[in-house]
Amino acid sequence: MSKQFTYSISSIRFDENYQPADSTRLTTNFANLARGESRQENLRKTLTMINNRFNDLAHWDNPTADRYSVEVDIISADLDIEGNGHTFPVIETLKTTIIDHKENKRIDGMIGNSFSSYVRDYDFSIVLPAHFEKNPKSPPADDFGDLHGKLFQHLLNSEAYQTNFNKQPVICLSVSSSKVYQRTGNQHPVLGVEYRQDEYSLTDDYFHKMGLTVRYFMPAGSVAPLAFYFAGDLLSDYTDLELISAIATMETFQKIYRPEIYNANSTASHVYQPSLKYQDYSLTQVVYDREERSQMAVTQGKFAEEQFIKPYRNILEEWAAGFAVSSSTARKRAA
Repeated sequence: MSKQFTYSISSIRFDENYQPADSTRLTTNFANLARGESRQENLRKTLTMINNRFNDLAHWDNPTADRYSVEVDIISADLDIEGNGHTFPVIETLKTTIIDHKENKRIDGMIGNSFSSYVRDYDFSIVLPAHFEKNPKSPPADDFGDLHGKLFQHLLNSEAYQTNFNKQPVICLSVSSSKVYQRTGNQHPVLGVEYRQDEYSLTDDYFHKMGLTVRYFMPAGSVAPLAFYFAGDLLSDYTDLELISAIATMETFQKIYRPEIYNANSTASHVYQPSLKYQDYSLTQVVYDREERSQMAVTQGKFAEEQFIKPYRNILEEWAAGFAVSSSTARKRAA
């Protein structure tokens, strides 16, 4: 059966002419920007923000702050479950390429960055609300996120992924507004000041089932820490420019989508709890409808349920039961 679970990978350039593919989740950051009357202006401004932030962080041998630009490709992984050519869009993420205009060369940036998944929509917008409706004071079932985590690990181990990418992905997301983060004395030259917390969020645990560990860093010039999810060693497996490409890309999206946290007019304190109710922040010039995005997550969760979970439930359950997760994922993380 495992031979039937095969992936195909495709890419599309995220630029000012970007049009979302039919299979793209419409709640995805980059797809949301590429709609409406302001779509091209949105895309152009977003890319300018990414480039400016990259040059701000990669400041050495870059006196005019224009040495680099960043190309962003949207990577889609489609899964053929039965080996009959019928696929379902399982994972969508980003790949950056750095253009060094001084040396006239292209440099690999980060694979990962953003993370989009219909199955994740199903888990968080269908399964989780149903659980809390029946059990409002109890945590999700122990197997919450198991299938998604195994699908993600299976993708990373697949021939399709390893043929296209030579490193593990790093996913960079917002910190949780329900948790408190404390600044540490640890500081990385690119990632910045590290924050820690003792109580992991539901998202942290969900990504842990994908085989990913989380650390929180606030880069120089940032006003809030970012959550970095990774499989190996975040500080030694990636070059400075790779890390900068992830920060520049994802901090830009966060400034647009969560300005209360990432475009705030004050910097995170030593003991910091993010809040989407914070009032002292600035808006970017990029148009974005957050209410529409949150409503569509339920629609897309139902889509995953109807097109993927229900039709293939027996096959998925049998496959998942025989799939061995990595030892690091199998161990329960200490709080």
